[in-house]
Amino acid sequence: MAKIRETLCELLSQDHLCRTAETAEEALTRLEAEKFDLVLTDISMPGLSGLDLLGRVRQLYQDTPVIIISGLSDQEHAQSLIALGAFDYLLKPFRLEVVEESVMRAVQFRRRLVSSEPEN
Repeated sequence: MAKIRETLCELLSQDHLCRTAETAEEALTRLEAEKFDLVLTDISMPGLSGLDLLGRVRQLYQDTPVIIISGLSDQEHAQSLIALGAFDYLLKPFRLEVVEESVMRAVQFRRRLVSSEPEN
């Protein structure tokens, strides 16, 4: 997974500021420290799973889209993740263009959400 994480970060860093985390716990620590336009996570990780991370992000950072990557090609599984609040579900192996497109849509979605929030 480290190789995929590095490849995706390198690819997405061309247009976005990227941070990586090896675990969901590390990702949550990063989310506490700074704002992110989106979270891109694998469903299977050591410690908390991507599903656990999705739940925490939905609870704590409602305006941050979560894109889930999984090797499980079950349509019902994908639909359940979307129902739980995932912005998108990408199946491994994936084409980098598909990831880029999903990230672009998620960033645009978040920007629309944030720009429509009332000022306090």
